[in-house]
Amino acid sequence: MSESPFQTEPNPRDQAPQFVLPLVVRIEKSAPPARTDALETAARAVLVMLADERSVGDGEWAQVMTDWQDARIRKVVRRARGAEWRRAGELPGITVTGKSAEVRVFPPVPLDGWPKELAKLQVSGTDLDDPETPADVEPGTVVLWMSPDVAMSAGKAMAQAGHGAQLAWWELSDAERAGWREAGFPLAVRTADRRRWHELTASGLPLVRDAGFTEIAPGSCTVVAEHPALRTR
Repeated sequence: MSESPFQTEPNPRDQAPQFVLPLVVRIEKSAPPARTDALETAARAVLVMLADERSVGDGEWAQVMTDWQDARIRKVVRRARGAEWRRAGELPGITVTGKSAEVRVFPPVPLDGWPKELAKLQVSGTDLDDPETPADVEPGTVVLWMSPDVAMSAGKAMAQAGHGAQLAWWELSDAERAGWREAGFPLAVRTADRRRWHELTASGLPLVRDAGFTEIAPGSCTVVAEHPALRTR
């Protein structure tokens, strides 16, 4: 726990070179994605990147993925539309599509070494809404529960959902990871009510405490990752 990538106190991870995982969400003026779908798609994009053959072993992204995970785990979501989105799509990465959302995830880059095509994209302006109330989740679904007490832009919430998915991934066995991957990483993102949130934060399930680099206070509890396999431990 002393070397958690998310806690606010100084720890050995701070001494390593710092990287960030870039995610770009497509937001066209005429057809923005639904907020919950964008969060779910971003979380799946993080999992797809973690599981990709290029990210492990002798893969071309393996070393930078290791370097990123050995330091603080940072993710930044930027938005793109039109020609910006097309240019982002020409860079090495993976595009993940949801019901209405498209998110492209890229191999980690140094904090001060963003490709120019991504560096010029805006972080702000990711305010999204759900046109309909998200449906209740089926029993046995992997759920990333968002805090009812922490207000975040959609971009920030997408990054936090990605953190939650990553913590769950780390806790799973190889067989459990393989099963989730083969199923296409099904998951849901929902906001817990306050009673449920209190139970979740005391459950021992993976909990994201934000480092406080942007938007919210350091140490804020933002996401609990409820994977069925982790409930049985």
